[in-house]
Amino acid sequence: MTPIAAAPPRPAVSPRVTAKVWLFAFLGANVALVTVFFVNGGLSDNPLISAGRLAGLYAAQAMAFQLLLVARLPWLDRRLGMDRLTAWHRWTGFTLLWTLLAHVVLIVFGYASVEDRGPVGELVQLADTLEGLLRAIVAFVLILVVGAASARFARKRMAYETWHFVHLYTYAAVLLAFTHQIAVGQSFTGHPVARAYWWTLWLGTGAVVLAGRVGLPLWRNLRHQLRVVAVVPESPDTVSVYMTGKELDRLPARAGQFFLWRFLTKDRWWQANPFSLSAAPDGRTLRLTAKAVGESSANLRSLRVGTRVFAEGPYGAFTTIHQQRPNALLVAGGVGITPIRALLEDITGHVVVLYRVRTPQDAVLLPELRGLAKARGAIVHVLSGPSDQRGPHGPLLGTESLHALVPDVDDRDVFVCGPPGMTAAVLRSLRELRVPSARVHAERFSLAA
Repeated sequence: MTPIAAAPPRPAVSPRVTAKVWLFAFLGANVALVTVFFVNGGLSDNPLISAGRLAGLYAAQAMAFQLLLVARLPWLDRRLGMDRLTAWHRWTGFTLLWTLLAHVVLIVFGYASVEDRGPVGELVQLADTLEGLLRAIVAFVLILVVGAASARFARKRMAYETWHFVHLYTYAAVLLAFTHQIAVGQSFTGHPVARAYWWTLWLGTGAVVLAGRVGLPLWRNLRHQLRVVAVVPESPDTVSVYMTGKELDRLPARAGQFFLWRFLTKDRWWQANPFSLSAAPDGRTLRLTAKAVGESSANLRSLRVGTRVFAEGPYGAFTTIHQQRPNALLVAGGVGITPIRALLEDITGHVVVLYRVRTPQDAVLLPELRGLAKARGAIVHVLSGPSDQRGPHGPLLGTESLHALVPDVDDRDVFVCGPPGMTAAVLRSLRELRVPSARVHAERFSLAA
């Protein structure tokens, strides 16, 4: 029988659900307000023009919501995770593109029908006579450029720094679109309450973005002043970097979270890389462990003791605040063991760890993992072999194998971290085993816009 440990009290509503409710309630309230201001501003006799104006307002709201999703607010990030927020940011981008396109097409064709002029001629006429329209056209083009750069086929061919630089044009588009709407928007000209709301929405959004992406990282780095204190090889292609600083007991980092790390050397100060903490924060040191899968991670070996570090974070919802059941299953693949190893220090109840690797030699941090497991009565299974390796019960992380290794898996929280293919396979097996989705926790640790 698996020993049962008492779990700490959990809120009646999960942190993830609470964050979703607040976030979408905020969005719904703003959509309702804008719709009311639109109606009060008066409708055009031409339905195309009215629909175009409303589409423009919704597009501007989508832009503000996009910025909020990637503002890196700790309260949202801890509950939803950067991967989920980034995915919503991407889908909101599609909404923005379509509503902007609808705004342009409906307005141009609406005025063209009123003026009995062709759409191209009407667009030229509007640009020549309507205040701020040229700014709006430039904003539209910038949004199209950013959207094209964010398409999957283009994103895969760009370095992160290049893609991020292109993404910065979004802020220019926001400024141009805002000044256009305030100047000529039917809902705002002559309506002081609506104008006050629009200024509040955009100034508030800007303040939140600056605070989350600039102010908070700068303040934390000035306060904690991180430096490298040790660089320890864990295997021929894996290295751990230890850092210390001031007042680290006040840094709100948790096991399972990650930072965007910049090591301030002359040749890599501009590179930001996401690495998880590979040990639970103890108030004195932070540790990351990385495999040499690219130039940036390979160069970690050459870091010198004393190197200054600029760290943005902590980020991620892959933590025990989402644990609902007394016991847990931790599933790691490859270097995905780093947050799993940290979680093993922090998680409550009885724990089973499944560590999937190609060969036993690839199982980095295994001695630490087994030491922690022995100290807390956990079980560690190392599953080695090629991706198509099969065990007595089929695929190593298939439905039957998971059930054989962890018979009570449907009564545990499951934390999964590893390569995309492995993670997808485990999530599929968990669905087949009818483990509730609210108790399955998987997060992709990556850079976001």
